[in-house]
Amino acid sequence: MVYQDVNFQPEMITVSIDEKPGAQAVDTAAPDLPPRPGCHKSAGRDYEYKRPGTVSILAAPDLHTGEIIAQVHGRHHSREFTELLKELDSRCPRECSIRTVPDNHSSRISKETMKYLKSRPGRFIYVHTPEHGSWLNLTGTVFSKTARTFLRHIRVSGKEKLKERILGGIKEINAGPAVYRWKKFDLGAV
Repeated sequence: MVYQDVNFQPEMITVSIDEKPGAQAVDTAAPDLPPRPGCHKSAGRDYEYKRPGTVSILAAPDLHTGEIIAQVHGRHHSREFTELLKELDSRCPRECSIRTVPDNHSSRISKETMKYLKSRPGRFIYVHTPEHGSWLNLTGTVFSKTARTFLRHIRVSGKEKLKERILGGIKEINAGPAVYRWKKFDLGAV
């Protein structure tokens, strides 16, 4: 993780963590037809499609820098969540604590996850979102952006191509990261 001011080294790094299960790989059943001048302005696509499978996206945006750490897996269990924690551990400066803001998914508190966290005492601090407060997790904004940009209307030949597309899109986002800022909304002014 890169911080704007090289002299600034935070004592604590805060990341929001969530997953998007069931990202669908969709393939064309027939090749797209090219646009025809004077007839069709855009490419023609058959309404039929194939479903080669789904993947789960695990993401952790750093709330200080806006950089997104993401992984794509075939499922989203404790092992995959622990892999994300290990990547966070390897990327963050050793002298920092890592405050994570996860939801209440069972993989966050499973035996496997707790075993890993115990092997890193004081490194990770959990601040769970309330049970019915998933909207507080800023990772949802990352998933919204991916759905509206580089995953919109795509066709891929399989799960591996979808994984490449997702990780490539996250790399593009990280080229110009945006720091997320909460703003107070005054309902009385409306």
